Amino acid sequence: MIERRDVFQAIADPTRRMIIQKLSKGPLNIGQIVEDFDMSRQAVAKHIKILSECGVITVVQKGREQFCEAKLSQLDEVADWVTESRKLWNQRFEKLDMLLKETKK
Repeated sequence: MIERRDVFQAIADPTRRMIIQKLSKGPLNIGQIVEDFDMSRQAVAKHIKILSECGVITVVQKGREQFCEAKLSQLDEVADWVTESRKLWNQRFEKLDMLLKETKK
């Protein structure tokens, strides 16, 4: 069974969020990414693989090294979801406020 990956899975893990943040400043090779984490290169590589499968980063082979680059436009889906969720919750809170004001009368 092939697991479907999406941007929400990419940001679900704090390590992956930190990798995205590092890459938002520019492309890095895997060795440069690994140096900031207290985990093995193999563990970081698993996170990078998931981020790549989610479409949040690209990994390009240049000579003997692999370079990772963030595709930050993929995070627009998250921003859109947050905006819509915020609208929904604001509407619900406004209705609750109105109900509470009516019950106090």
